[in-house]
Amino acid sequence: MQIAVISDIHGNIGALEAALADIDRRGIGEILNLGDSFSGPFDAGAVADLLIARGIPQVMGNHDRFLIDRAPDKMDLWERWAYPRLTPAHLEWIRGFRALDERHGIVMSHGQPGDDNANWLHRRAKDGSMQPATLEEAAGPAEGIDNPVILSGHTHLPRAVRLPGGPLLVNPGSIGCPAYFNDHITPPFWAEMGAPDACYAILEQAGGAWRTSFHTVPYDTAPMIALARRNDAEPWARALETGWAPR
Repeated sequence: MQIAVISDIHGNIGALEAALADIDRRGIGEILNLGDSFSGPFDAGAVADLLIARGIPQVMGNHDRFLIDRAPDKMDLWERWAYPRLTPAHLEWIRGFRALDERHGIVMSHGQPGDDNANWLHRRAKDGSMQPATLEEAAGPAEGIDNPVILSGHTHLPRAVRLPGGPLLVNPGSIGCPAYFNDHITPPFWAEMGAPDACYAILEQAGGAWRTSFHTVPYDTAPMIALARRNDAEPWARALETGWAPR
């Protein structure tokens, strides 16, 4: 069995289309989505239409939740870009997402179980950078979960950790936002993949065990860069050009 895992599309329809084409080329029919699919300066409506058409299961990301539990005039910038591109039918569909789901014995969450805004396989270092979590930090949120695989997104950085005697933890990275810098909190923090490609993971079960691989897909970023700049989102444009976070 092979399963593709995607996360953190953030409205980037160009990246999503490229990743799905790569997944289809590999003949993988099952896709799981870990959320934060819409918020950003790109085309949230097109992303919603494609995910609905493909019937891809998705859990609720923190930015997905912000689109439905905040009034439009109380939304942050990422949601203010996305909200006008989403129809009432899109928003009703989003309301049906679950915070935690299970498919084929695999646990799906956006952040940590019970907190979609909490990093799991990475942590914010004192200098503001996103760094790999320690074994103790990775193991803590998995306590009490007996499933062989746990999926978590949110940090936009790919990583796999196999806990001793426990599950395989996988973050597939980000499809549509390879780098970001957040200076709206103190201290500021950033994450950067170092490549502008769409990133996703493949899970494969063989001989009773699960393994994972990460895949980066180059695509024509020019249309999304142009759209970001039309929305006065230069940091997003630069992230798609380089894979690094301007700061």
